[in-house]
Amino acid sequence: MSDASDVSRTAVVTPVRVVIALCLIAPFVAMLWVGSYAKTDPAFIGIPFFYWYQMLWVIVSTALTMTAYKLWQRDQRARKAQGGGASK
Repeated sequence: MSDASDVSRTAVVTPVRVVIALCLIAPFVAMLWVGSYAKTDPAFIGIPFFYWYQMLWVIVSTALTMTAYKLWQRDQRARKAQGGGASK
């Protein structure tokens, strides 16, 4: 059974949520596109590009995930303040 509270929980696509999605999808796209980094040059302090590129994405992914989380928290606080948002 659905009630009136289900209506307030419908998904809303906003620019902030699009940015959140892009922050979370970018690392996957970068790592799945193997042809872009399947090479040895340029080397960085003797480490082939293939390896240091992937390690760089660990740091970049962390920053993007943290950014997405902070944006999500801000979005949820704003929706709750407007009185129409879900608590999760």
